[in-house]
Amino acid sequence: MFILSEEQKELQEYARASAERIFGPTAAEDDEKELFRPDLLQQFGEEGFCGIPTAVDYDGGGYGYFEYALVLEEIAKVSASYGVSVAVSGLPQVILQEFGNEAQKARWMSGLAQGQLLGGFALSEPDSGSDAASLTTNAIKEGDSYRINGRKFWITHGGYADVYVLMARTGGEGPKGVSAFLLPKDAPGLSFGKKEEKMGLRASPTVEMVLEDVVLPESARIGPEGIGFNVAMTALNSGRITIGAISVGLAQAALDQAGNYACIRKQFKKQIIDFQGVGFMLANMSIQTESARLLVHKAAYLKDKDQDFKLVASMAKCAATDVAMSVTTDAVQIFGGYGYTREYPVERFMRDAKVMQIVEGTNQVQRLVISRELKRFYQR
Repeated sequence: MFILSEEQKELQEYARASAERIFGPTAAEDDEKELFRPDLLQQFGEEGFCGIPTAVDYDGGGYGYFEYALVLEEIAKVSASYGVSVAVSGLPQVILQEFGNEAQKARWMSGLAQGQLLGGFALSEPDSGSDAASLTTNAIKEGDSYRINGRKFWITHGGYADVYVLMARTGGEGPKGVSAFLLPKDAPGLSFGKKEEKMGLRASPTVEMVLEDVVLPESARIGPEGIGFNVAMTALNSGRITIGAISVGLAQAALDQAGNYACIRKQFKKQIIDFQGVGFMLANMSIQTESARLLVHKAAYLKDKDQDFKLVASMAKCAATDVAMSVTTDAVQIFGGYGYTREYPVERFMRDAKVMQIVEGTNQVQRLVISRELKRFYQR
């Protein structure tokens, strides 16, 4: 771990206490019953945690992504579902802060940062997941407005969010034909399809979005036409840090549960941590978790210093999510048969970890990004 300042330590401890108090009491029930409680996010926002990297002028915390990573890790130790909710609601803030005009910022930023409003992000489609530049949702210009038709998949907070950042095609094929819009929840023609029944992150709603002749004014467009793909990639590059931080939180929570259990559980009159098979497994889990944390922190540090962080963010996301899957799986193994039951949270951690290898660009895509950068480097 990077050496934390006293202020960072206090923020981390406050986030840990708030997450345990707000999300902890219902975390297992919310997962079991697939319950999403927006009021919990509002409470979390009232304590200052829904706009950590947003400017103070818009009621945000005014911190960097390093502090954001610290906070998200603490939330994920309690509930990865609500950690993802905080991160997704943060995406419109990140986008507006960089690309929005003053009127758009004034309308949405403060409410999102305080947790009074909930944000969403609409990029993926039934036939364009990793290949986001091939999206087909179209926005046709009609005077000073746009008429939008299409479908979006995998929308976190679908039907709950107050505003979505929507990517739609305003031009020709490819990334240069994509534009970004602010889509309010009460837009006529906007509806939502089925809620996905997921393996993990069950307290985080994932829903299909349907757009049928949705008319948005030109003032809802973020920046000029044709920058939508750049807007989306800016959000995803930053999002890779947040997903990495959430994954580190999952891994740490699983390690803590397994380590404590291994000191309590006895077999053959010995604590099972004293058996090399278990002790070495815990050692490897600890090494993996700390390595992933450092990589996430490096990516956040580079972003905060306005240095090129994209490659390291891809590495951090890929490594941290693979670690989360590995460490949570090993935690279940250490618990044995108990780990496979819902009596202990490690089975939830394992289910939540899997999707981290898929969202914000699959780990196969991350390795493609990294290998391309390596090719550029070694061909020089």
